[in-house]
Amino acid sequence: MEPIIETKGLSITFGGHTAVDGVNISVPKNHFKSIIGPNGAGKTTFFNLLSGQLLPTKGQIFFRNKEITKMSPTERTRLGLGRSFQITNVFPNLTVLENVRLAVQSQAGTRFQMLAHYKKYRIYEEKAAEWLELVFLDNKKEIVARNLAHGEKRKLEIAMLLALNTEVLLLDEPTAGMSVEEVPAILDVIRKIKRGNDRTILLIEHKMDMIMDLSDSVMVLFNGKLLADGTPNEIMKNETVQSAYLGGLYDVNSVKA
Repeated sequence: MEPIIETKGLSITFGGHTAVDGVNISVPKNHFKSIIGPNGAGKTTFFNLLSGQLLPTKGQIFFRNKEITKMSPTERTRLGLGRSFQITNVFPNLTVLENVRLAVQSQAGTRFQMLAHYKKYRIYEEKAAEWLELVFLDNKKEIVARNLAHGEKRKLEIAMLLALNTEVLLLDEPTAGMSVEEVPAILDVIRKIKRGNDRTILLIEHKMDMIMDLSDSVMVLFNGKLLADGTPNEIMKNETVQSAYLGGLYDVNSVKA
């Protein structure tokens, strides 16, 4: 199957430290790949390279067989590559609906016009409401974003990414900072997106139960290098992974396949 996103020899060096070291991956369309590794393994730096926040020292990135290595984050988003961050990235003083409507307008190439008739924007609001329903926020659309709970802001951020018609979602620890009670709600959103079978998802996450439940494949980064890449069960049973990342203490039988 032709990859939707691919890297070849992707590397970045800061001073004398190589944070990502010759990583080669090939991710097919509508695939769910998780990225794991200890702190400092290069996971977020790898995401920053994919999304364009950083430019590689060497290597190449391809999206739908088109090289995007030197493209800006905005250009990559327009192509269909969307990124969430560990810290939520929404407009705090706008309502939930307005946040998503702006994403819909941006995707449609329509700028806000102060004197335009309100009916002109109704179609965008209707589409925004559909995305909010998908992430279970349709009952929060009139709330100002800053008043949402942390988990709800995460769902709003995902709705904004979806509204940009992104084909590849880069989700960087979407459950970071959430209370135990909030985690199931964001998992429901991610499962729902996966069931739609029309998006490719790359996920950085530390929760192993979540990774085993959602992933089609898992890649392991260690000291910037690709240590292993395979199915969740293959990765959990990999002795090299257990030694380097899991310290040999992880009980694969404790996770439901």
